[in-house]
Amino acid sequence: MTADLNVGSVVKREGVGVGRRTMGSSNVIGAFSEVQVERLTGLSKSQLRRWRRDGFIKPSYDDGGKSAFSHVYSFKDLVNLRVLNALRNSHKVSLSELKKVGRELSHLGEDRWTATTLYVLNRRVVFTEPETDRKREITTKQYVVDIPLKVAIQSARHAVQEFNEEHRKAGQVVRNRYVSQNFLVFAGTRVPVAAVREFADAGYTPEQIISEYPDLTQADVELAVSQGANLAA
Repeated sequence: MTADLNVGSVVKREGVGVGRRTMGSSNVIGAFSEVQVERLTGLSKSQLRRWRRDGFIKPSYDDGGKSAFSHVYSFKDLVNLRVLNALRNSHKVSLSELKKVGRELSHLGEDRWTATTLYVLNRRVVFTEPETDRKREITTKQYVVDIPLKVAIQSARHAVQEFNEEHRKAGQVVRNRYVSQNFLVFAGTRVPVAAVREFADAGYTPEQIISEYPDLTQADVELAVSQGANLAA
């Protein structure tokens, strides 16, 4: 899941006049009060103030005063805070984890939270490493392994086949209510004994029968032919 980076390109000012700034090709108003930031990011004022006090993320304009406009946030601050709100409040990433991520991405400066798409895995932040194009956790540096569903299905089928081959006992028959509608089958396969007997009665040779059912062995065919009358269907 990616953090939400979508914000309005223009936001009306409410009593703050610090002018406009240009971000990319769109002009956006570049100054927001604490009240506006709370409304636009989803963060509470208490979170904003706590993060400001401990230096986690500070407003671009801060005169240290106590008035309503002593702490003014830029548009870039706003975008960063929207990402942090998604990480902290929506995806429940711990503040200590976010601080570690911030330190690891400090080389990106003010763009540390917006320079790349961020993901969340087990409440840890993951990003796509530019050098390798692989996803890894930022703080632990552990890579996230992608498991394509098609590969998983193929590998599961292969594992079942290997298991069956390993435990295959030629010349034995079993009955399993979950296999071939409870008909008697050759052990380790889904081939009904009755089907092999029908081929043999029709004049097929053991080699021809095995070509029809490659999972069978000579011993399987011989069992069906010699004991056909004694084996229940």
